[in-house]
Amino acid sequence: MAKIVIIGAGSGFGGRLSIDILSRPPLQDSTIALCDINADALRAVSDYVRRAIEGNNLPARLEASTDRCELLQGADFVVTSVSVGGAAYWGRPYEYDMHIPARYGVDQAVGDTIGPGGVFRFLRTAPVQLEFCRDIERICPDALILNHTNPMAMLTWLHSVATGVRNVGLCHSVQGTTWQMAGWAGIPLEEVTCHVAGINHQAWFLSFRHKDRDAYPLVREAFEKDEELRAKESVRYEIMKQFGYFVTESTRHLSEYMPYFRRTAELRERFGLATRKVSLRGGPRREWMKDTGVDEDDSPVPQLVQSREYTSAIIEAGVTDVPASFNGNVMNDGLVTNLPAGCCVEVPCLADGEGVHPCHVGELPHQLAALNRSNIAVQDLAVQAALNRDREAAFHAVALDPLTAAVLPLDKIREMFEEMWEAQKDLLAWMGPGS
Repeated sequence: MAKIVIIGAGSGFGGRLSIDILSRPPLQDSTIALCDINADALRAVSDYVRRAIEGNNLPARLEASTDRCELLQGADFVVTSVSVGGAAYWGRPYEYDMHIPARYGVDQAVGDTIGPGGVFRFLRTAPVQLEFCRDIERICPDALILNHTNPMAMLTWLHSVATGVRNVGLCHSVQGTTWQMAGWAGIPLEEVTCHVAGINHQAWFLSFRHKDRDAYPLVREAFEKDEELRAKESVRYEIMKQFGYFVTESTRHLSEYMPYFRRTAELRERFGLATRKVSLRGGPRREWMKDTGVDEDDSPVPQLVQSREYTSAIIEAGVTDVPASFNGNVMNDGLVTNLPAGCCVEVPCLADGEGVHPCHVGELPHQLAALNRSNIAVQDLAVQAALNRDREAAFHAVALDPLTAAVLPLDKIREMFEEMWEAQKDLLAWMGPGS
């Protein structure tokens, strides 16, 4: 019987991943331990999961506490999905991440991966995630961390170089995009095979096949025939057209990782990219939940329907020792040979009773590796800033962001950076004197 702790259970992931776990027969006798510092959110998700367990007559056990150390006792798997300082995508400090750069002309789409928003989100999240890791090292050192928190690559990198915990970063962009491409190509999802590698939110479909044939031409044909599809996926289509391969992240998200799409109002209008406005009082259910493949279930007895998230499959593989394949975020130990050694890459992996086993990819097409490296440079400097409590390295991370560098001269980047730091200084005090 596995014990699975979900830290940040009050987020959208807590209930969704619990249902995924309960839907798998080998995991139905697990202990699901829900943790959140927000007692009201914890109470709501605990009630939801309890209704699923009792209503489906499952032998699973449920624990809930605002004290993670209490729950970590005997944990086999620890899922992390947290937002530090406030809500993830509304209110403050998220408003500072988005609106301060916007006043300087840096129009971000989501601001949680790289760019000014991604760097500052990482800096306020890093010490909290390190506290999780230290507790796991002390209380349940053999547990596997399954991280869902953004910025995914930076946090996976930090977990791996600053701690001894076993960890993997998980996203749903690979499986979500595979589902989309199968639909566009008019082929059954279960008959698709693909090979995807790169970095989180910028991984590449190196192959996309239907049974024994290349299905990439079907995807390209769908775009050529459908003007509405080209408009909806304007950025991803343009990247495929100019660089030769389709990418995992959405058009909106992808547009902020490169200098080609959001630099001016004219470009944003051309590619149909809206400026994001942040609510200070709360917002609608996050759009990303649609990407999981399952809508929110508010029925009295939640149905045991699996989403597209990898987490429960990895846990089942760990319990049964029956291998499961997925794309995970891991350290680049010779996996992608033309990306920097020791960065975080997203590559095919296998999970079994021994843990996570990343697969060797070799070289990416050189143009794709070059696009990845522009983002890795930001990640590297941000991680160095956290490891060394180095404010100047944090500035360099922001200054190296492709979109920011395309919009602003260095003196204005410095001015923007200082304004963002001042706005969030209480959350950055851990960086040390002068922070």
